[in-house]
Amino acid sequence: MAEKIVTGDEVIVIRGKDRGARGRVRQNLPREDRVIVEGVNIVKKHQRAIPGVRQAGIIEMEAPIHVSKVMLICPHCGKPTRVGFRFTETGEKVRYCKKCQQVIEKPALHRRTK
Repeated sequence: MAEKIVTGDEVIVIRGKDRGARGRVRQNLPREDRVIVEGVNIVKKHQRAIPGVRQAGIIEMEAPIHVSKVMLICPHCGKPTRVGFRFTETGEKVRYCKKCQQVIEKPALHRRTK
């Protein structure tokens, strides 16, 4: 199944403690239906020391958030929007903004090169 939100997309959080926060998707976890968004859902992790490698301490890191709790921000109209799919004249499946009907290109981070 095609992914509506991919790595590199700008999203806004619509539910939870970080409601209203914007950020870029750093990592997509499709098997878990979760995404990691920059600066959102910050948690503290207690790390044990590894001699000669790292020091023990409490670090802050971004935890995954469920994909249903974020909404894509359209790069054309700048509004949070739902995402649809349609086929172009060449038969390529593309994402589009349900508000302004413009095609949403995949970010450069997500494009595959062969």
